Amino acid sequence: MSRRDVGIGLVGYGTMGKAHSYAYAAAPLIRPLPWRPRLRVVAGRNHDAVERAARDFGAERFTTDWREVVEAPDVEIVDICTPPGAHAEVIEAAAEAGKAILCEKPLAADWDDACRAAAAVRRAPVKNAIGFNYRRLPALSLMKELIDSGRIGAIRLWRGSWLSDEFADPEIPFDWRFARREGASTIADLGAHLLDLAGWMVGELDAVSAQSQTFTPARADAAGERHDVDIDEASSALLRFTSGALGVFEVGKTCVRRPCDFTLEVNGERGTLRFDYARINELWFGDGDDAPELYGMRRIRAEHPLHPETRGWWAIGQGIGYGASFVNQIADLLERWPDGRWAPDFAVGLEVQAACEAIERAAAERRWVTLEEIRRGPAVGTAGSPR
Repeated sequence: MSRRDVGIGLVGYGTMGKAHSYAYAAAPLIRPLPWRPRLRVVAGRNHDAVERAARDFGAERFTTDWREVVEAPDVEIVDICTPPGAHAEVIEAAAEAGKAILCEKPLAADWDDACRAAAAVRRAPVKNAIGFNYRRLPALSLMKELIDSGRIGAIRLWRGSWLSDEFADPEIPFDWRFARREGASTIADLGAHLLDLAGWMVGELDAVSAQSQTFTPARADAAGERHDVDIDEASSALLRFTSGALGVFEVGKTCVRRPCDFTLEVNGERGTLRFDYARINELWFGDGDDAPELYGMRRIRAEHPLHPETRGWWAIGQGIGYGASFVNQIADLLERWPDGRWAPDFAVGLEVQAACEAIERAAAERRWVTLEEIRRGPAVGTAGSPR
């Protein structure tokens, strides 16, 4: 099959830059795509580091000025992998330049900037997508299919938890991850994925009540200067969906020996579905219609060719990992280039940001906060978002 090239410009070269670069390299090996992604340029602030990254990622060139990525005539898709606080400015410039945009989650570090970003792609308009890659894991995509097909009936309860030990050591030096304006809250960082999956599977959120805690209120940077930590290190929330379903949400970065423990459970009137990231290719299903002697949960190995997001991958039993979620996302987007609809898009990202903002506000003000209150706030109107 003849493939035409599509030029990619990557802004940011950290962990997410590496993951996205891997996906661009692997996607054409997994699916017979009509477009071949070509990583034209990588941008980053540190000259030596971005030069190494460009070489490792297989990019044609590098730059220390992200504006060169946006303005490059051979770049058609701008892929943003910077810390969240830098997203909105790059999005606005890329949209004005008429470039398609893929942006890592969360859409921005706060609600105001998320509104700016969403408004920019509406004004242009340009194709846009946000990096909620976990939708592309076979087990979670199968979970969505079973819910939509009615296998567990109307949803009554949802619970999501994401625990890590990233900040457990109080001696970890202060950097951008501890500054909300740059790195976003833990609610938005870890929680954005959970809230996206909740909205995708259960539906729109109505209201939230929450609590947050910062256990190490100040940290010293590499030079020894101390800085206040203004992000939550752990948060939990009660959720109420417009459907009437209830939810429980928890995120924490101070959970010792919890590397990336992400679990999701949905209880319906006729069954239960449960996912545990530590067993990434498994989905547990409790079917209320089973015979009494089969009472309990069955393990589904979500690797069969009939399962979603397994297309082009390995034979049953070989496993599909974290990297595959990025490969599947890039492949899906390229299959729809240049005229198909990209999903999830910035409108989804904005809705998730509203949920993050509601949880942050509920924790700060110790009250229930509705999503409508966030959507109708001053930032929404000034950014041009729909009321």
